Amino acid sequence: MHKYGVRFKMNLALPILTAEVENMERFEVLKKSKFFAPISEVTRKEIARLFTEEKFNRDDYIFFEGDKPEWLFIVKEGKVKLVKHSDTGKDVILQVFAPGEMFGETALFDHQPYLASAQAMEPTVILKLSRQDFLRFFGRHPFVATEMIMQLGRQLQEAHATIKSLAVDRVEQRIANILLKLADKLGINEEEGVLLNISLTRQDLADMAGTTVETAIRVMSRFTKNKVIKSQGGKILILNLRSLREISIGK
Repeated sequence: MHKYGVRFKMNLALPILTAEVENMERFEVLKKSKFFAPISEVTRKEIARLFTEEKFNRDDYIFFEGDKPEWLFIVKEGKVKLVKHSDTGKDVILQVFAPGEMFGETALFDHQPYLASAQAMEPTVILKLSRQDFLRFFGRHPFVATEMIMQLGRQLQEAHATIKSLAVDRVEQRIANILLKLADKLGINEEEGVLLNISLTRQDLADMAGTTVETAIRVMSRFTKNKVIKSQGGKILILNLRSLREISIGK
């Protein structure tokens, strides 16, 4: 009886232990977030308990353009792209979100439908916070609103820069700017240069630059020929950041 009693107690403890581990993992993800990192550890632990997790395969949609916003999302693992679908069937990738980054929060305030779709670029784990819990949390911690406003401001600036680039920059400049942004967000310093820790298809690059796949291939081939970049293990290695920056400003 004693042996079975001990085993029974251990089994009861397993769900509690698992929940605590999961909560600590969420806490660590929030520490990496530009929004949640500045708040106190106590407050961060409080909100970490309110998040749930959901897994997505590559190309799965987290939400679609036109969906009613009910969740705030943070990438725990993987990568997510924000995609705008046009009437002509052409897609434009507006942003790419990496672990620790938040998305979908803008629509939570006015409760208007999402203006773009969010899609997993690889196997991805997402942390989700319901709109109700999100608003209740703000009610208890109004000072957090200041950081949220700053976060929204950063996203608006990035969106404005993307729109301006699509309107006036040459394709070479647009692709150079995209690679520089990805290097800043996902770059890993290596002996030869900066490796972009994301597997991008030519279609992804074309959608991010607002151009055709054929044009994206020609530009990337030119960059490779000029030893600005090269392919390494299915990813892009930037060999010459200086040249890429010069291309991005039209030199």
